[in-house]
Parts: sequence; structure tokens; C-alpha cells
Amino acid sequence: MRILFATSEVAPFSRAGGLADVSQALPLYLARLGHEVIVVTPKYRFAQPLKPAVKNLDLRLEVPISWMKKSAQVFQSSLREPLPVYLIGRDDLYDREGLYGNEYGDYQDNAERFIFFSRAVLELCAALKWRPDVIHCHDWQTGLIPVYLKALYGAHPELGNTATLFTIHNLGYQGLFWHYDLHLTGLGWELFTPQGLEFFGKINLMKGGIIFADILNTVSPTYRREILTPENGFGLEGVLQNRSGDLYAVLDGVDYEIWNPENDPHLPAPFSAAALENKKVGKARLQERFQLKRKSECPIVAVISRLLDRKGLDLIRQVFTKLMDLDMEVVVMGQIQGGADMLLMPSRYEPCGLDQMYALKYGTIPIVRAVGGLDDTVEDYNPQTDQGTGFKFRDYEADKLLQTVQRALAVYRDKPRWSRLIQRAMAQDFSWARSAVEYQGLYQKAAAGKRNP
Repeated sequence: MRILFATSEVAPFSRAGGLADVSQALPLYLARLGHEVIVVTPKYRFAQPLKPAVKNLDLRLEVPISWMKKSAQVFQSSLREPLPVYLIGRDDLYDREGLYGNEYGDYQDNAERFIFFSRAVLELCAALKWRPDVIHCHDWQTGLIPVYLKALYGAHPELGNTATLFTIHNLGYQGLFWHYDLHLTGLGWELFTPQGLEFFGKINLMKGGIIFADILNTVSPTYRREILTPENGFGLEGVLQNRSGDLYAVLDGVDYEIWNPENDPHLPAPFSAAALENKKVGKARLQERFQLKRKSECPIVAVISRLLDRKGLDLIRQVFTKLMDLDMEVVVMGQIQGGADMLLMPSRYEPCGLDQMYALKYGTIPIVRAVGGLDDTVEDYNPQTDQGTGFKFRDYEADKLLQTVQRALAVYRDKPRWSRLIQRAMAQDFSWARSAVEYQGLYQKAAAGKRNP
């Protein structure tokens, strides 16, 4: 199949979160299955000095926006093996210090920035005369692509038969803008209804993707169930319930060519499940870097997270003094997967999460709240059977977090049990190879069942 991967971020060209890792790895694994894949993303400021080089294609697009057309310059680079990446350049929209905002908040013109990008993706296909079987769209930044295909490009020679898969990575961010921005889309007001883009008087770009895409998915089975409820549906649970028959779940994966302690260049010494002694070298370096006590028997608990309450930071804050009374050390952020003993992820909600899967591979035992992908990827340790890969708690309460940390510390002090726990954790396989096959099935389903507008 011909698959176009439309994404607002892709490593190494841009990164704000896990979407960049997904956008880097999944296309490569799809290409290895024999598909013809291209990636399209905005050209942000810090893409230029990267290797492989970002080259000016001498191709200019004229992209409709509002009542006019604005030009976009097309650049090209590649991922490994090589897989083409097209970057949509327009300096007044994308040449900025951040992807979506800065220290003062979201950029005020984000509606125009990603309306322009969505339309530019389709105009690029026309310019290249490249006919994708499926466009894989990701989150609100590409939510208009399915809308455009149904409303404006149905008879287009390159795009008329193109199907769409829309992936919901995080329903908490929906691309909400005031209704007067509708003119930027070039769409008619007949789409500004509760059955279309309207959401409590605003435009909702995520909703557009949900309603108009041929197939939908999210990034873990548990999160799929959660977003159908008022607690985690963020006002779109009804829309999702209407499309629940087209809503699938594919667990995010890990690119073990990058996330592998046996060949990670960032570690002071490589290690494996069969040779764990070198993990202590990384731990000692971590203690030295952060001026900790440097006692090998004292566990280090890592927090690798944006400092947001939805990531459970409010729970950590409530019990932090009690955590500091325990025989452990805490490191927040940094390159700390390899040297830490445990990873703390007490998220309020977590669509999938990648850090806990990275941690398992590095023998860094996850302590997580049983929500979303955290629940799907971490098996709670059972002392009676001596089975499990981490520690979980269910209720979003600070005391439950504290009790779970204490439970993990108790097992840590039992060195034979802890060693077996690490061995099981490192043996887990969440490779993208499995997830890519599942996505392949969704692409085929989307193309076979393409819905009429």
C-alpha cells in the first residue's frame, strides 16, 4: 500500500512528546513490511542543522487559506533506511522557538498554522502526483485532513479514492478555536454544526478527524475504553460512542534499535539481562551527576515526565516529604532510565505512555497508576506467585501511591526477588514490529470500507 504519514512532530526533526517517537519508528516498520511510506511534517526552526540533511526541493505549493492562497516551500530529508520525509516550510508559521507554544502559552495562531499544514499535505500529494491509499493522521493538528478529503477532494484525481486513519494519541488536547477562524479552513458554515466541527460554540479540529475519518484508533486497549466515558472523553465521549464500531486500539511500541541498553551510546557502560552488573555503573554515574549519596544499596526512583498534574505530579507533591523519609533517592528528569532502579508514573490519565516500556527494557521497574496504557503494559507484582513486571495502584490518591512505593521498596530489599523481577521486565517485548502489523490491518480495513461523505 501507499501510506502517507501526516504528523505535527517526528524525531529527530522535532519533538514535544511521544508522538515524535511514534512518527519516527512506525513508518520504518511499515516500510519493512513492504509498504511505500512517506512522512509529511512542518519544518520547524531546529530542523535545518540535522543529519541527514534537510534539502530544499525547489518545489513551492500554493495552499488555499481563507479567501487567498499562501505559498509553502517543500524540503526533503529521510529517516533511516532511507524513508522520505517531506517538510512543509513557511517561516512566519513554523520558524519559532517551540512547536505549539512558548513559555507564555500556546501560540495564538495555532489554528492557522495547522489548518495550513493539513491543506498543504493534500496539495503536496497533488504536486508530486502521488496517490496514497491511506493517509494516517495524528491528533488534532491533522484533524482537518479527513474533513478536506470528504468535503473538497472527493473528485480529485490523486486523492479521490484515498482513505484515512485518524489516531487519537491524547484526547485531552483537541484543537479548540473560536468560530470566526472557520474562514481559514475554506469550508462552509454548513459544517459548523453539532454533527460537524462545532463544539460548544467553538471549532474542534479533533472532532473533525473523529467524525470524517474512515477508521479511528487510539493507542492502548484500556484508553479506548476510557475515552468512551464522561471522565476521560473530555466532552467527545458521545461522538466517540457513535463511532465505537470504527474505533480500534493499537498499543504503541518501542524501537529497540534506539532504546536498548546493550548498545545505547548515552550509557557509561552497556548492560543486558544476562549481564546486569554494568547497570550499577550507570547508577553510580547518575548519583555522581546529581550529587546523591552514592550508596549502591539505596534505590533511585526516577520521574521522567512533563511537570503536569495530569502526570500525577499533584500526588507526588502531596506525599513528597513522606517519600523523602523513606530509604530512597528521587531524580526528576534527565537521562536517567539506565541508572535508576524504579520509574514513577502516577498519571491521572495516560493514553499509552512510552517511558514505562523503555524502563522495562532497561531493568528500571515501573511504579504506575493502573490507567490507560500503563495498565496494559505493566503487570502488577504478586508476592505469592513471585510474578509481575512492576507495581500498580488504581485509585488516584496520594496514600495509594505512597503504599505502592513502599511495596516496591520491600521487594527491592529482597535481592533474589528483585533480580527475578528485573529479568522478567527486560524480557518484555513491545516492539513496533507487532504494532506495525496491526496498523497494516487497519489501513486495509480503511481502504476497503472507505465511507462516502
